[in-house]
Order: sequence, then C-alpha cells, then structure tokens
Amino acid sequence: MKTVETLNEGLKREYRVTITAKDIDKRVDDEVKSIAPTVRMPGFRPGKVPPNLIRKMHGAALSADALNKAIDAGVRDLMGKEKLRPALQPAVTLADDYEAGKDAEITVALEVLPDIETPSIEGLKLERLTVPADDKAVMAKIEEFAAQMKRFEEAPKTKKAAQGDQVIIDFAGSVDGVAFDGGTGEDMAVEIGSGQLIPGFEDQLVGVKVGDEKILKVSFPDDYPVADLKGQPAEFAVTVKELKVPATSKIDDEFAKTLGLESLDKLKELMKDQVEQELNGLTRTYMKRKLLDQLAAAHDFDVPPTMVEAEFNQIWQQLEHEVSHEEDPEAAKAELENDRDDYHAIAVRRVRLGLLLSEIGQAHGVQVSNQEMQRLIAQAAQQYRPEDRTRFIEYVQQDALAAAQLRAPLYEDKVVDFLFEKAEISDRETTREELEAAIEADDDSGHVHGPGCGHDLDHKPAKKAAAKKPAAKKADVREEAAEAAPAKKAPAKKAEAKAEEKPAAAKKAAPAKAAEDKPAAKAPAKKAAAKK
Repeated sequence: MKTVETLNEGLKREYRVTITAKDIDKRVDDEVKSIAPTVRMPGFRPGKVPPNLIRKMHGAALSADALNKAIDAGVRDLMGKEKLRPALQPAVTLADDYEAGKDAEITVALEVLPDIETPSIEGLKLERLTVPADDKAVMAKIEEFAAQMKRFEEAPKTKKAAQGDQVIIDFAGSVDGVAFDGGTGEDMAVEIGSGQLIPGFEDQLVGVKVGDEKILKVSFPDDYPVADLKGQPAEFAVTVKELKVPATSKIDDEFAKTLGLESLDKLKELMKDQVEQELNGLTRTYMKRKLLDQLAAAHDFDVPPTMVEAEFNQIWQQLEHEVSHEEDPEAAKAELENDRDDYHAIAVRRVRLGLLLSEIGQAHGVQVSNQEMQRLIAQAAQQYRPEDRTRFIEYVQQDALAAAQLRAPLYEDKVVDFLFEKAEISDRETTREELEAAIEADDDSGHVHGPGCGHDLDHKPAKKAAAKKPAAKKADVREEAAEAAPAKKAPAKKAEAKAEEKPAAAKKAAPAKAAEDKPAAKAPAKKAAAKK
C-alpha cells in the first residue's frame, strides 16, 4: 500500500492511498476459499467446486467485497501509521477511473482531534449555594401538586360551560362530510382552556349546557400526525352529556389518603425528598456552570470544523423547532437568523469543552463501567414501544458511535463530579429565588456569549416577546444537557428556544427506525408532542 499526504492544513488532513491489484486479488482468493465449502453446482459434490468456477459464478460480488475490505484495511493502516485521531468518520472516495483488476486509488479526507496539553485541574475554586427544604417550600410543592391533580364535581344542570370547566361529550368528526378513522368517540372529558385539543375545539364549547348538540368547525394543524388530515378543515358533531366544575382540594389527611398515603405528614415526607432533589439539582447546575466557565477561560485551542458544524446544526434545528411555535413564527425566525453567528460561537465552545472534559477524564482514569453502560441502554430503551426495545438495544450494541453518544452524558457527569472533588468548595446558604437568580444572572444583560468571554453559557434562554413586535432578547443556551424539554404546542403558551450546553460528544444516539413509527393520535386528539 502506497500513501501520499496531499493536505496538512490546521486540523485537516488528506491522503492518497494506492491499494495494489495484487492485494485485492489475494483477498478474492481468500474469499473463494472461505465460501467454497458452501457452494453448490450441478455435477460437483458439495465443497468440490473448482475455484476458477466459483470466481466465474461470483466474481463481481467477490471482487466488490474484496475491494471494500481492502479499503477498510487500508484506512485502518493509515490511521495507525500516521497516528491519526479522527474527529469524525473519515471521508473515503474511490477514484472514478477504477477498473477491476487494476490498482485502486482512494482519497481519505478527515479532520483530526487537536493535541491538547493535559489540562491543569489545580486551583479550581467553586461556591456551593445551598437552599434548605423548609416547611414553606414543602407546602408550596404540595399545593402545586394538588393544583395539577385537579378534581371536578357535578355542576347544576342549568350552568353554562366556562373556561376551566370540564365537559363530557360524544363526538363524530368528518372532513367534507365523510367520517374519518379515529374521528368518533364517546364520554370524552374535555377541560376547556387546557389547550390539549386541536385549535378552536375547546373554545367553541364555552357556553354549552348539558343536553346541547353543537357542530364545531375546526382545522387540523399543519403538523398533525395523520397525513390525510394535516391542514384539513373539519366538523365535529358534539353532544354534551355532563358538565363539571373544578372542586376545591383541601390539603389534609383526607387528601393524602386519596393518594394512597396514610396521612398528610407522610405526604410531606415524600414531597420534602422531591424538593431536596430539585434544590440539589439547582445547586449542581450553578456549580457546573461556574466550573465550565473556569475551564473555558483557562484553555483555548483549535477545534475540528466538522464537529463544530455538527454541533451547530443540532442547536439550530432545535431552535428552529422552538420558534416555529411562536405566535409569529416568521418574525421569530428572522430574529433568530440575526443570531446565527452567536450560536455558531456557542457550538465552538461546546465542542471545546467536550474535548477538554474527555481529555481530563482520560488523563485521570474516569470510566463508565459495563454495568453502568447496560443500565444506560436499558433506560434509553424504555422511551420506545415494547416491540421496538430489543431492536434499539441491538442497534446500540452493534453501533459503536451510537453507544458512544449514549455513554457521553454519563461520562461528562462523572468527569464533572471528579472535578468537584478536586476543587476547593465554599458553602453558602441562600434562598431558592436567589439561587435561581444566580443561575439566570446574565439573562437581562443583552450580551450573547461566545468563546473566550469566560461565561458563555451562564444563563437560561430568554423568553421571546409577543410576535406582534420584535423579540427584545436573544435566546441563549442552557447549561445542563438533560434540561431541554420539548415546547408544549398549546396555542396559549409561547415556546422558549432552548439549546442546552453539553459537550459535542454527548449527542443523543440516533433511534432505531422502527421506534419512530408511533401510533397516530385519534381526532380530535391531543396535538402531537414534539419528538424528543
């Protein structure tokens, strides 16, 4: 194999590799010997077919397979010989003029990871802001939980439905007078104003009484999960069977018993644990941001452009999805476009921090055990339908890149925890409001952060202004990888554009195709949730 370096510019490398016809032909011979025992041909006993006949029968397929294996081996040899650490999968191109029986010339183009000096972890200083889970915080959490567990009680027969009421209906939907699959139902409970059904459906129930029959005219959203119904005008014949009003939930022992607990004190114990977990999460978020800021400020090196572009595309797709749910998507997209360079700078920081954390972890022996990896795969599989989970597990086990992407967030957390152990930490008790304010400290600064400023991503995304006027703040980037939740599609709520910080290597593994085939919701079903 002959190798010639044709490009060495920054982190970019390109090589011309020549694989001899003799090497390819030898691989064909090896393949012939491998399959000979299984070849069947009239007039010959099993396993006795002459090699020249096997070549004649299967020559094209054997040659193609041998060429592919020779190219794979050539690329591996190149990586080892030149001691290359590719940032992403190398691009391999076979010369257009290649003919079977001749030498194969391939071009291997790649970007390599930068050489990073072993990062110093000395002198890290962090402040740990802690908030006690007091009785006031616990009761506030219980009240919030009680509000979510809204109960309804029978309303007077003469009452007209209002916002917040619940109506029990039968419905029959049609498009152009023709019924459609899933368009009929009985005894469906609808909370008016919840924003759970297709736009306009709930609003037209305001004012109905028990026994009323009404035709609701709506249009299915353009992103409705059933292709034949997307954007289609429809009518629903509705019969109101019951009307209920919100019931007041008194927080006492009886309320706790409705949850299967023996007393309010037991409920308080459980809620205190939850509040403590939330507060500990906020404390960790604050500390992690400050830690990453210190690392970013102390290290500056070139990063592979392809990794940056991949990370930027992920951020950009997420933001485009978020702003598509604004009241005026076009205005939001135009404003977002003005910030493209800022988000590209954020992608650079993400990649740099990802490489930095990886280097620190490798230098200090941080590892994800096989047991931890199996637990990760099992947890990730739970997001898919039962019939798809086995396929997902097999996919991750067979695809090294998917496994690495799944492993990366845990590895990142373990490196961060390792650095917490090495840092000098001072404790200070504060309030939840002050802790949240510290996390969001730069939210109103108008400064969009980038590499080198030392606090690029030290705040959460700013909420967009109403669509009728330009948004006043730029959407920023949240620090924790696990915090990005899909925006609700209820029209009454504005979406927040989020692009959470994480190392570039921590991208989520691509799901198995079968897992994407989710059953469509029945009309007038809840609007499709944004995919995770």
